[in-house]
Amino acid sequence: MGSFLFLVSLATAQTVEETQKQFIHGDYDKVIAVTQKKVAQGAYQDDWRILLIKSLLATGRYKEAFDAAKPAASDSYNLPLHLLARETALYQNDDAAAQRQLAEMKIMIERRFKQFQNDDAPSLGQALLLLGLDPRLVLDNCFRPAEKMESPPREAFLNTGQLALDKHDYALAADAFRAGLKKFPDDPDLETGLAHAYESGDPEETAKNIEAALAGNPRQIQCLLLLANHMIDAEEYDKADEQLARALKVNPNSPQALAYRAVLATLRNDPAGAKKDREEALQFWHTNPEVDCIIGQKLARKYRFEEAAAAQKQALEFDPAYLPSRRELAEDYLRLGKDTEGWALAQDAYAQDNYDVTVHNLVTLHDQMVKFETLTNADFIVHMTKHEAALYGERVLDLLSRAKATLCRKYGVELTKPTRVEIFPQQQDFAVRTFGMPGNPGYLGVCFGSVITANSPASQAPNPANWEDVLWHEFCHVVTLNETRNRMPRWLSEGISVYEEREANPAWGERMNLAYREMILDGKLTPLGQLSGAFLSPKSSEALLFAYYESSLVVEFLAREHGLPTLKAILQDLRDGQEINHAITAHTVPLAELEKKFAAFARTQAETLAPEADLKKPPQVEDSDAWDLAHTNNYYAKMRLAHKFMEDKNWSAAKPVLA
Repeated sequence: MGSFLFLVSLATAQTVEETQKQFIHGDYDKVIAVTQKKVAQGAYQDDWRILLIKSLLATGRYKEAFDAAKPAASDSYNLPLHLLARETALYQNDDAAAQRQLAEMKIMIERRFKQFQNDDAPSLGQALLLLGLDPRLVLDNCFRPAEKMESPPREAFLNTGQLALDKHDYALAADAFRAGLKKFPDDPDLETGLAHAYESGDPEETAKNIEAALAGNPRQIQCLLLLANHMIDAEEYDKADEQLARALKVNPNSPQALAYRAVLATLRNDPAGAKKDREEALQFWHTNPEVDCIIGQKLARKYRFEEAAAAQKQALEFDPAYLPSRRELAEDYLRLGKDTEGWALAQDAYAQDNYDVTVHNLVTLHDQMVKFETLTNADFIVHMTKHEAALYGERVLDLLSRAKATLCRKYGVELTKPTRVEIFPQQQDFAVRTFGMPGNPGYLGVCFGSVITANSPASQAPNPANWEDVLWHEFCHVVTLNETRNRMPRWLSEGISVYEEREANPAWGERMNLAYREMILDGKLTPLGQLSGAFLSPKSSEALLFAYYESSLVVEFLAREHGLPTLKAILQDLRDGQEINHAITAHTVPLAELEKKFAAFARTQAETLAPEADLKKPPQVEDSDAWDLAHTNNYYAKMRLAHKFMEDKNWSAAKPVLA
């Protein structure tokens, strides 16, 4: 009885501002208790009802949210209440009620546009987006002006940032969330948004903002989903499960969390589980396009483009105008080599919304690619500029034909359709075709299965690379991805390709060097189960290159110790849906034993690099010259001496030291 009286007293005394802070920091149950009491007492402010509905939605109590929103919006000119009434109607599969709310908002806006623009521009902007207004107009006339008000609402920054994220305008998104955090420090929602904005370019900032957001609100579902998303990309599926479990503890009916669970089930070759999770994700809103869009996005990240395209087509059956799925399906088609369908869909999406940065980039690139030359033979379709085609186009076809003859025979793979190869003289064009956005300068080429994109020699002035080596590497991906139906972990796919580079030409591929030697001897090998993650967020370019090298060394170890038939059997198991560690141990030895043997193999490779040379790193001493004179056979001492001679332009003295 005492606790009940305390809650009643709390509900009576607590202000809207205090309750809003509780909501922001994830105390949804407390907010529900307080706001229910206030509403029951007939509290005048709509803010109490808004907080109640938002908290019920956040915890997956969709029917209660609908029951609270419907009467609240029925006789109100409050746009946030009507937006919530529309959302709750969707989660009751009541599309007619959702459309009625949208129609009512349209009438309200026509009658009171200036009032809403002055008093609640963020909600006005949200309503206008739902009504189909151009996103840039909404940004410029609603969200950005609200940010510049004397006392700006936090929703202005949240809405600007989210719209920019939706359109892949990551620089604007980051600016908006940073500006919001200056006005509203330690806001978990703004910190989560900033983590999203940094996700594709700055892993350290992403991690820092995730940590800050969860410190302020451990129940911030979007932040937990961002973590799960990252862990799926890194193939850390058990850790992704943990984050999804945390999200589902907050909202057991979260469609996004359940969609991610469906992805995990698919990746674990559990179609029944995937079907069940997807059905649960759609149980409250049967035609929610976001569910299949998420599933498709994540399967595309795993290069499973046929399944990804099928998911996006299902999302578009639910909502033909759903832009994220139109964009994703266009990219899926292009990665499948269905150019006609892909470019047409990209053009349609651009006509629908010319703000989306990825779509704009693709359409602009298409205008350049129509000028490319096409070279063909029975097995390849190569697109490159006319100038480069005249210079070395026939050599490209010859190199690819040799790669096909060698690698298809070696792995027993028969390709049933020609491989498309697109070679770009501008790195940013390669990046747009490959990733949808400029950037990612570390990539020389990418293979999607039967489509290869690559930088030409003209694009690599700061970091020159052998184009023949790159194409051999990428065509090896064609072989292994087709053999496994794109069901292979990143590390094994890259490892085989780098290994086959070295097999084809001793001058190609990553090989043991002093930096790798030191990392191996210092015990910095990544465990096999975490190797794919080493490609996702490397701490440096050297760490990324070492991930490629270590992966290739694992493949070399498997080939030497267990033979090529074992490697091919592992690929066949992956094709059949087996998990990688199970496939490896089924044909070799238990994983712990295998990792121990591999570590010994790698150490031997490191120790036998230049066996006659003294490769020990010099200690930090004050008189390095004296140390060098006492260790004249030491590699580092020789290099220091050679550098001194070269600085003095004493080439005749430097030459024998370097010989």
